[in-house]
Amino acid sequence: MHDWRRLTHRLACASLLLLAAPCSAAAAVAESYRDRLPQDEVVYFMLPDRFENGDAANDRGGIAGGREQHGFDSADKSFYNGGDLKGVMARLDYIQKLGVTAIWLGPVFKNNPVQGSGKTIGAGYHGYWVTDFTQVDPHLGTRDDLRALVAAAHGRGIKVYLDIIANHTADIVKYRECPANDCAYRGRADYPYSRAHGLGGAAINAGFDGSPGSFARLTRPDYAWTPYLPKGQEHVKQPEWLNDLIYYHNRGDSTFKGESSLDGDFVGLDDVFTENPRVVAGFIEIYGKWIDDFGIDGYRIDTARHVDAAFWQAFVPAMKARAAARGIPNFHIFGEVMDSDPATLARYTRVDRYPAVLDFGLQSALTDVLAKGAGTDRLARLFAADVLYEGGAAAALALPVFTGNHDIGRFAWTLRAANPAMSDDEVTRRVGLANAMIFLLRGQPVIYSGDEQGFIGSGGNQDARAPLFASAVPQYRDEHHLATAATGATASFDTAHPLYRGLAELGAMRAADPALRRGLQTVRAAGETPGLFAVSRRIPGQTGETLVVFNTATTPLTAQIEVDAASLVWRGVRGNCSPAVAAPGSLTVTVPALGWLVCRA
Repeated sequence: MHDWRRLTHRLACASLLLLAAPCSAAAAVAESYRDRLPQDEVVYFMLPDRFENGDAANDRGGIAGGREQHGFDSADKSFYNGGDLKGVMARLDYIQKLGVTAIWLGPVFKNNPVQGSGKTIGAGYHGYWVTDFTQVDPHLGTRDDLRALVAAAHGRGIKVYLDIIANHTADIVKYRECPANDCAYRGRADYPYSRAHGLGGAAINAGFDGSPGSFARLTRPDYAWTPYLPKGQEHVKQPEWLNDLIYYHNRGDSTFKGESSLDGDFVGLDDVFTENPRVVAGFIEIYGKWIDDFGIDGYRIDTARHVDAAFWQAFVPAMKARAAARGIPNFHIFGEVMDSDPATLARYTRVDRYPAVLDFGLQSALTDVLAKGAGTDRLARLFAADVLYEGGAAAALALPVFTGNHDIGRFAWTLRAANPAMSDDEVTRRVGLANAMIFLLRGQPVIYSGDEQGFIGSGGNQDARAPLFASAVPQYRDEHHLATAATGATASFDTAHPLYRGLAELGAMRAADPALRRGLQTVRAAGETPGLFAVSRRIPGQTGETLVVFNTATTPLTAQIEVDAASLVWRGVRGNCSPAVAAPGSLTVTVPALGWLVCRA
């Protein structure tokens, strides 16, 4: 039996044993992990620096000096804390027992170890300040370590996704007019590419009109500000072409509005001139090589909305083709578009041609429904917009869905921030309900590392990035976790934690029922107040129906749910489902407060 078949069968059997139902080999799915579709996966997202420290020898990245040189300080949340790729490999059993089938690694590329000064100083532990796109960051390990991790994961039937960046590099380029590194954005109208320092300046870059054929005429980068590379950093970026200033927009800091969202420096980071054909070809070669060399299974793309559409229209199919040539048929690409409007999200699948984007729309709806008391019709309205995605509702099956992340914070904190008086028990139950929603509704569920151990955090960004190993950061050490007496002062890899066990159960249910992974979704019930929300999941062309019912209210409910008229006999996969319909097309269900159930026809 192939590794994936063995894993899926084991998960399915575990789920069915919990339900006192017989187990059969029919629970297995694809012959090979390569054959699984994106919607089949359960994804585990981590920042490698904040997961497990497998090799203390690389904590300083081989860089001499103090923390302002090498970037390591295990007691500071702004610096490297010590996690690495060997640590991830050492914990593969823990990840696999959770039911995970794909690991999404935060960026592993070599970063600028330290940026900023004074109160703004920090390290590139998160991976988004890349200087060398061809090497693994030495704080995390080596290319051989990554190769070993990918091989070990594949041996277990677990895919590996890499987090990549094309919008920007580390902050190396400076502007002579702004010693404090605070140049405001200068737009194209007042500072066209054809004039030096604005409309009153001398004519430069004659013949450049922005068309691909005219980029050879763009030879001077000082149309807005005067960029330069500090002494000693003229060749810090790799590949070498990234050290040429002509390949950056050089317009100052983005305001994240209008054209500056595309052309401005992302919080000071060097914004790459992605319209240039040389840049397009360069990034295709960079990230194609990682596929060639490591056989990875997908890319999550950072800051996708801040890059022009034409770049993605060339890049995405090139990556799919590169993966196919490597024998990877279901290479998954999904972009980060931090917007809760499904129409905005869908635009990136239709215009930029992304196969999928992170579903910030569902995350926002979960917040409204479970943290802010909105009616469950909020979810129904969101799912009604699935037709907007390229490929319609079927394409929405591959959207990565999540409750929180390393940028916006954990869902437990979202609940606590909206309801300061809410008890830990209720927060835990609502977190569990949110987890059930991302696993059982349409989409590809993503677990943010630490959520399975009840991590709460105290906000977004660094306040949501505590490590799973015992922390030396005072703030992290003092943080209590849900459903346990443990704090951040001790390692958190408890496979008996209630949230860990709940997620493992959900993963087993998905593995056992193809309809929960590949089935199209029909909303069966929703209301204007907290309470009932129900959907059917059905695979087109196949018989059978899986009904999933949620109760977002704090009191139990009994209700009649519309089902297919042909669905006459039912069994409870989880919860109280009537074995027979009250009448053709109507099933009685009873759902506990803040609970959920799954029924199968």
